[in-house]
Amino acid sequence: MKTIFTPLCVASLLLGTAGLAQAHVSLETAQANAGSGYKAVLKIPHGCEGAATTQINVKIPEGFIAAQPQMKAGWDIETVKSDYQHSYKVHGKDVKNGVTEVIWKGGKLPGDFYDEFSVVGKLAAFDKDTTLSFPTIQTCENGKTENWTDIAAEGQNPHDLKNPAPQLLVAAATKQASHDGHGAHGGNSAEVVTAGDLELSEAHSIATIPNARVAGGYIVITNKGKEDDRLIGGTTDAAGKVEIHEMSMKDNVMKMRKLSEPLAIPAGQTVKLAPTGFHIMFMDLAKPFKEGETVNVVLEFEKAGKVNLPFHVNPSKGSSGNAGGKANDHSHH
Repeated sequence: MKTIFTPLCVASLLLGTAGLAQAHVSLETAQANAGSGYKAVLKIPHGCEGAATTQINVKIPEGFIAAQPQMKAGWDIETVKSDYQHSYKVHGKDVKNGVTEVIWKGGKLPGDFYDEFSVVGKLAAFDKDTTLSFPTIQTCENGKTENWTDIAAEGQNPHDLKNPAPQLLVAAATKQASHDGHGAHGGNSAEVVTAGDLELSEAHSIATIPNARVAGGYIVITNKGKEDDRLIGGTTDAAGKVEIHEMSMKDNVMKMRKLSEPLAIPAGQTVKLAPTGFHIMFMDLAKPFKEGETVNVVLEFEKAGKVNLPFHVNPSKGSSGNAGGKANDHSHH
């Protein structure tokens, strides 16, 4: 199946790659859902006036809970812990303090090279749309610095600032059900289900056409443990089979394949199952998926075991007036 790039698709691709061309430090994923696991990937595109970067300091904003920095070869990591302004629930327990600053140092990132520094954690269940800022300071050789610490006022465009701090837009938990569930703008349940070291969030599918025999399933899986896990498969009364598939592009041709091995969920990382990429396939549907329904699924992991998970059925793109309705019904399988 050949892919046709509409103006909307082209605009989406440009937005997805724009961060690489920006001069300032930015977040790889700039939007997320309240109450979900989140991996803050800070993109460092250059040094300080050509000098190599030797240290990165990142302030962790209030509302990004239980933050854990990812180890990085050649760099040492320090963390600063302090009390939160509010108390939060994590795995059913009250959490009142945690990591509020992360420092990578001792490495060397040449000024003409690009790299990423990551922190995983959980977003608070905000009841309104919220912007979180991650003030970042680059320290370079010869004592030079780049301070990406300016925080935009309400209603202000951060691009108007000289040194904008990386920003994350968090969609309120009460509004997530109205979103479309595509990519970083996921419109899914605010429910987070824990299975061992895994946090499962944003589980959803898309309403199918009346005679559809297959449907896609999408979810965000965060491994907060120190060991890798793997998604083996699953079962549901709503379909004859549950499989893990991958969509890829080659020579402008879209290809779909069933994975021959379980899907890896690396330690300390987040894996997003989305329409373009890895995703779940519900095969031989008992009946079409209708908007507003909940499909109960049992997913099985190699270490975390089996976990019951509701997949909420969101409206198709076509029915909500957005582009690409046919792309999500998986009728090409």
